[in-house]
Amino acid sequence: MLPTSSPPIHRNGSLSERDAARHTAGAKRYKYLRRLLHFRQMDFEFAIWQMLYLFTSPQKVYRNFHYRKQTKDQWARDDPAFLVLLSIWLCVSTVGFGLVLDMGFVETLKLLLWVVFIDCIGVGLLISTLMWFVTNKYLMKHHSRDYDVEWGYAFDVHLNAFYPLLVILHFLQLFFINYVVVTSSDWFLGYFVGNTLWLIAIGYYIYITFLGYSALPFLKNTVVLLYPFALLGLLYVLSISLGWNFTKGLCWFYKHRVQ
Repeated sequence: MLPTSSPPIHRNGSLSERDAARHTAGAKRYKYLRRLLHFRQMDFEFAIWQMLYLFTSPQKVYRNFHYRKQTKDQWARDDPAFLVLLSIWLCVSTVGFGLVLDMGFVETLKLLLWVVFIDCIGVGLLISTLMWFVTNKYLMKHHSRDYDVEWGYAFDVHLNAFYPLLVILHFLQLFFINYVVVTSSDWFLGYFVGNTLWLIAIGYYIYITFLGYSALPFLKNTVVLLYPFALLGLLYVLSISLGWNFTKGLCWFYKHRVQ
């Protein structure tokens, strides 16, 4: 049984003013950003554990979110260690992309800024906000002030799903770039390998996103979040049949948006 703790509650069922203020979104955000400036307070070992299990058993990661809700009265992470490690992965893999694509220092720096602020943060904020709105609007079992999907939790779900996608497409794929894009970009084996990596990466994103929201006991019909798998499978079959090479397109996009 997981240990539990909860803030003191008055007889009328409401939190005291002091505890209510401590549990507001603003207070949680301030605490999170404050810890971002203190590396010694971050649990990097636990963040690495989460990153490993997102590949092997992502359900275990979301069990910890349940534990956090029971002990700290919030679903979202209160430790930015995972975000810091993800940022490091993002920077290293992007520099690797720049080297593989023979980019200069300035071009690699432009690519890094684009990937960090547009691909990761910008797209992440957009997807998280969309999922936060959809789940609270359409997937709630019972609409109540006591139950809602925290925006911070929606962002955490995105980061969890984004990490395997990042490792597969921005790290593992680097070892196949020259073969998939340069040597055999128009051959079946070339675009088969590249597109299969895309299939696995996006499949991970969809599945981990589904696990994140299905872990919330006050949501219903979360199985709809698996429906994009049908579109993903259809797109994969079409790409193989028509000879589309997604990796070649990604490299072309990276090169041209930094020029």
